[in-house]
Amino acid sequence: MSLMKNSVIILFLSFIALSCDSNDSSDAQMTAIDFLQIEKGDLGGKGLEGISQSNWTISNNSDWQSLLTKIDSINSFSSGFVEVDIDFDQFMVFAVFLDVKPSIWFVEVGSVVENSNTIYISIDEMETGLEAISQPFHIIKIPATDKSIIVQ
Repeated sequence: MSLMKNSVIILFLSFIALSCDSNDSSDAQMTAIDFLQIEKGDLGGKGLEGISQSNWTISNNSDWQSLLTKIDSINSFSSGFVEVDIDFDQFMVFAVFLDVKPSIWFVEVGSVVENSNTIYISIDEMETGLEAISQPFHIIKIPATDKSIIVQ
């Protein structure tokens, strides 16, 4: 009798666990967000631009112009960007910068996904082993949102 009782309890607890998982899965449902690459590369100013390793989430033109001014302080780099006039009512900008490196590195936004509360941005970094001072960055445009952004 106790074996049967234990089996019923295990079956009941399994049912509850599965029910909880199915309710939580709707919140955990991830959807990919399409993004536009504005530019990816190396600042080339050996750190003289004054941009430290950072992630920037920009949702207004004033902050965007401030970043562009820093980027262009040594070289007129933004002239080669795919887009510089952003409609911040519709979009926002996300930028990732690595520290100045003693060798050539790359950084890239791998994916942007969201659930009902949060946007997750995955960042991939790679060192080439080639010696040259570099400060890699990647700048993208995504739809405007009030959701919190987590960089992974």
